[in-house]
Amino acid sequence: MVKPAKPAPRKPAVKAAASEAKPAAAQPPNAQPAPASQPPAAAAGTAPSMRILGQYLKDLSFENPNAPQTLAPQQNQPDINIAVNVNAKNLAPTDFEVELHLEAKAMASGKVIFAAELLYAGLFRMENFPQNMLHPAVLIECPRMLFPFARQILADATRNGGFPPLMLDPIDFASMYQKRIQAQAPAAQA
Repeated sequence: MVKPAKPAPRKPAVKAAASEAKPAAAQPPNAQPAPASQPPAAAAGTAPSMRILGQYLKDLSFENPNAPQTLAPQQNQPDINIAVNVNAKNLAPTDFEVELHLEAKAMASGKVIFAAELLYAGLFRMENFPQNMLHPAVLIECPRMLFPFARQILADATRNGGFPPLMLDPIDFASMYQKRIQAQAPAAQA
């Protein structure tokens, strides 16, 4: 006769600290964080940290103005123009809302096949960043984190509109940032 094995004794689960257990997104954006037991200032040797407090769809528009004719098989591939823009807004000393704006317009024979516009945003907490690194981090790293989600929403919208899903190539946000800084430099000197 085989005896059933005794289950191993369970160790009590370690609970996360109260500040980590509550989702930060549940707080209103303008709410002041509770005082921390450690100073929030960028102390020497403190590593920068970036957290996503929330992400959300602010606006989505999909137009198929010439349907059902545009749904028929086309002889030529349509010309698809993509526009990308990134904006950021400071909500609190360490909190930023970053918006990723994607526009896609497909044209064939002078007619609009489809037009899609997406505004996807996220709330980010940027702590212990040196001042010279904060601006690039907000405009490069934050949209880089938002992009896969925005890309999927745009692909789903075009597929649900009756077309093959529009799968955007990865975007070089660092290059976009550099071009933006270069374009602003002459304007600042004028």
